[in-house]
Amino acid sequence: MRSNDDDGRTIANMDVDGMPWHDRGVRFAERQALDQQRLQTRRLYGERITDSEARKYTFYALLAALAVVAIFAVVWAILILFMTQVWFR
Repeated sequence: MRSNDDDGRTIANMDVDGMPWHDRGVRFAERQALDQQRLQTRRLYGERITDSEARKYTFYALLAALAVVAIFAVVWAILILFMTQVWFR
């Protein structure tokens, strides 16, 4: 927003080479708007994974679930054996 006494002239150019906001191809405000738009897009949609990565994640999730089921089955079998062979005699 311009105030009434601002005529738009540049008194001292603060766009100095080597400063973080200096980019000859893109103005700082435009680059900042692009960065903000990319950040918002990434926040909305997240990172996309490829089909092979999705298959890997699915395979390892199923493998972990099967490992948990196997552990429960082994513990259950040991419990049944203990009850029938030791406890109820």
